[in-house]
Amino acid sequence: MNIDKFKQQHLDILEGIAALRRLSHAGVARNAAAIARRIVAMSSTIKLHLAIEDRMLYPVLARNPDTALADKGRSFQDEMGYIAQAYAAFAHRWSNAQALAQDEAGFKADANIVLRRVRERMLREDSDLYPQVEAL
Repeated sequence: MNIDKFKQQHLDILEGIAALRRLSHAGVARNAAAIARRIVAMSSTIKLHLAIEDRMLYPVLARNPDTALADKGRSFQDEMGYIAQAYAAFAHRWSNAQALAQDEAGFKADANIVLRRVRERMLREDSDLYPQVEAL
């Protein structure tokens, strides 16, 4: 199975997270509009990525005769549901420049938790799941 598109989307999302970190360090209130735009753009990529995984990747894994790989796919998919919900709430709350400017500390706290989970999850996919998928 060719997963180059998934890998590219991971790189795009990781770059988005890095850009948010740079903007945040430079001042949330000062960069509120740019942060909000970046969150909206990154959300589009994340939604597309999750939809494609749900329609293509996880069904292929579920049908795989290797039960350990099929179980791993289900586990990754189940775990992603929680992470996706947390990210959706984060994006909804912080895609507004005014909200960002009014609560810099709240944004930073949320970003540290939610974006770290997204980042760690993608790194686990890249190192643990995707190599097995590519071997199919």
